[in-house]
Amino acid sequence: MKKILFIEDEEALQRTMGEMLEQNSYSILKALDGEAGLKMAKKELPDLILLDLILPKKNGFEVLEELKKDSATKNIPVAVLTNLEGSAEVERALALGATTYLVKANYKPDELLAKIEVILNHHS
Repeated sequence: MKKILFIEDEEALQRTMGEMLEQNSYSILKALDGEAGLKMAKKELPDLILLDLILPKKNGFEVLEELKKDSATKNIPVAVLTNLEGSAEVERALALGATTYLVKANYKPDELLAKIEVILNHHS
């Protein structure tokens, strides 16, 4: 079973996405801030990380940077899932090594699921 770590401080979104992913046979790990997310990523080594950029304690850019610096986590695909739509943020996240950049408002949960499956299949 593939493990997905969802680092997101909006609990409602985390719950909705988490339930949908679990129904589709994924194992879900959740963190509500960047620091906890980073610790969990290093301990659990998930197959995919869904990362919000605006997070307490450590923002998504810092989390991404640290994940990519660590040999244990640098190859884990990271899908940035955020409300920041600016091209500067997109470019920065991709330059730091994000696999893909998804703007929350543009996707329904089932479309996100399809994107997640594409990334996981590509990286398996």
